[in-house]
Amino acid sequence: MTSQRPPPGDDFGIYYVLRRSKSSGLSNAILDSKLEYFCPFFCSLQTLLSFPVTPSAECADHCHGPPAPTGGSQPHLQGVTGLRNLGNTCYMNAVLQCLCSISPLVEYFLSGKYITALHKDCSKVATAFAYVMTDMWLGDSDCVSPEIFRSALGNLYPTFMKKTQQDAQEFLIYVLNELHESLKKFHRRRSCETGSVPRCCRKAIASETSIVTRLFEGQLNYSIMCLKCENCTYRNEVFTVLPLPIPSEYKCSLQDCLQCFFQQDTLTWNNQLHCSCCETKQEAAVRASISKAPRIMIFHLKRFDILGTMKRKLRTDIHYPLTNLDLTPYICPVFRKHPKYNLCAVVNHFGDLDSGHYTAFCKNSVTQAWFSFDDTRVSEIPDTSVQTATAYLLFYSCQPFSIPIEKC
Repeated sequence: MTSQRPPPGDDFGIYYVLRRSKSSGLSNAILDSKLEYFCPFFCSLQTLLSFPVTPSAECADHCHGPPAPTGGSQPHLQGVTGLRNLGNTCYMNAVLQCLCSISPLVEYFLSGKYITALHKDCSKVATAFAYVMTDMWLGDSDCVSPEIFRSALGNLYPTFMKKTQQDAQEFLIYVLNELHESLKKFHRRRSCETGSVPRCCRKAIASETSIVTRLFEGQLNYSIMCLKCENCTYRNEVFTVLPLPIPSEYKCSLQDCLQCFFQQDTLTWNNQLHCSCCETKQEAAVRASISKAPRIMIFHLKRFDILGTMKRKLRTDIHYPLTNLDLTPYICPVFRKHPKYNLCAVVNHFGDLDSGHYTAFCKNSVTQAWFSFDDTRVSEIPDTSVQTATAYLLFYSCQPFSIPIEKC
């Protein structure tokens, strides 16, 4: 997993990129960013970051005004903390709320395990993330400011410092990539598993691992069959966010989206692939399956559709289960250890492509209740309110979350 991948070196790579370009394409402003920085290692979070910290008591929301008043007699719940809007940063707040509700990730940072993994030359983003998470879980304020984290990430990608709306899934990918870069460990590289595992189900062995790859990284296996000579080849691609097409404009289910993604594609005409046996481009059948299912599965519902100069948002009402999402049909039989997943967080998007607003629904691992996070506004909601037609990112876990344990 790297923050910037090299361009594909073959026809299949081009096919893979084109298939996902609409959902995972990155803005030119971010891709053109070439800022270099050096981050010396310090033990103190505030010394390390050298950014001004907005006091937690100042919870004025730039978009919606001050947060709703809360009763002074009510104890503050761990992990139930609003985030101040710094000027069109609802996309950031929604993503941070979802990440900070994932119990194994929370425990990794609150326990201090991340400190020993930090790289000296790129530790600002991970340290700032730990700072915000600690405030959200161990602080006593109803809302905190994510200003430190935005500044750390904005030093690398200035687009996120602008007071303009950004895409939440694009922001999520950058956050996960930067956390990985800060915390990765290197291993002797092996190409893939061998032995009795069928070639179509072999997993590539990563040379770099981190808490991000252990929790969020999965792997797709593509079987590619030449329709002339029927020769089969296999390719692996890692993912942290799975972009799902929406097959209907009105109503469908998450299973319908999954079936659409994993159905066989026939590549013809200009999309033909080079066949090593025929030594020329041929029509091919391509089918994907999951050869490594991550512990946390993130689905990106591709609501933003751009065709040339025309763009629109699909407002399809997509039904997604809160429990027992069955991924068995899409996982290679050898690796069906955790085929069923439970929903743990949702990023919602309201509005259209040019203007809109993001919120989050997160299940708290302490109370097992669902909460709605709208910048500084936080409220408990019933399970029945989690299913909405505004869902944009879905976070599923293959295991129930336990209560995070902080460092003593």
